[in-house]
Amino acid sequence: MQLPIPPAGILAARRRIAGIAQPTPLELSRPLSALIGAEVWLKLELAQVTGSFKLRGAANALRQLPPDTRIVACSAGNHALGVAHAAAMTEHAVTLVVPATASPAKIAALRRYPVDLILHGDGYAEAEAEALRLADTHGWQFVSPYNDPAVIAGQGTLAVEVWEELPTTDTVIVAVGGGGLASGVGIWAKTINPRIRVIGVQAAASAAMAAALRAGKVVPVPDEPTLADGLAGGIDPGTITLPILQQTLDEMVLVDEAAIARAMRWLLDEHHLIAEGSAAAPLAALLEGQISDLRGRRIVALICGRNIASATLQQIVMAG
Repeated sequence: MQLPIPPAGILAARRRIAGIAQPTPLELSRPLSALIGAEVWLKLELAQVTGSFKLRGAANALRQLPPDTRIVACSAGNHALGVAHAAAMTEHAVTLVVPATASPAKIAALRRYPVDLILHGDGYAEAEAEALRLADTHGWQFVSPYNDPAVIAGQGTLAVEVWEELPTTDTVIVAVGGGGLASGVGIWAKTINPRIRVIGVQAAASAAMAAALRAGKVVPVPDEPTLADGLAGGIDPGTITLPILQQTLDEMVLVDEAAIARAMRWLLDEHHLIAEGSAAAPLAALLEGQISDLRGRRIVALICGRNIASATLQQIVMAG
């Protein structure tokens, strides 16, 4: 495979982010294993200090920028949190552009950091356009949540931990939005063994990457509200994640809102863990039986974040 991020870059990222992002637990799910008829493990990236995997990529990107570089980033919340926390460690000045419709829990968390926070637009696309405008106007460094080799390499460090702890893993299931996490994980998995099965899961309500993979290019798609807000929104027409996923992703599954909500309740009931909608998407695909040929396999589902507003979580629990 000809990929823009070599495996050595992921190992370098792991050394670079040490002390900012922490290793996270890998937990066997006995109830899910019994249900699926396979050995299913949960990679609990929701235990990361910012509540999601995004800290890894942000830390790797910022560690490689001069300290006097002004950073601007946009995000539905988790990438912004990753940049804010990494910047607090690297002492970079940061402006963050977040949709006004972002999760209140994520906005509240961002206000605890010494950053310039701008709430702009009704979705990711409008926030990104404003962040890019600011970068162009002021000469600031834009750090994409997914379309950046340094960010992708940082996200790939999560996969390094998985295969160090469980080297016989033969299937990994990962949530997909812009594709930064899935790209990093896919590169590492296929480096370990090209026969490892890499399965992406995206919310059906906002499935830009699934549509791009079908069409072979980025195409317009509906962007409806979804519990998996971290996976929502469009993707850059020239994103490097699309060609990476074309080479490393074996399958893409779409899950609906009801399935995401059921998966969130299941994780709370069975493992007493709070996951946001994006993090529950891989579980939703498993619980709904949307992935075939899993019996007898050793599976890792990446549970990528916990940042959900308490009011939203309460609604989901009560609805169940």
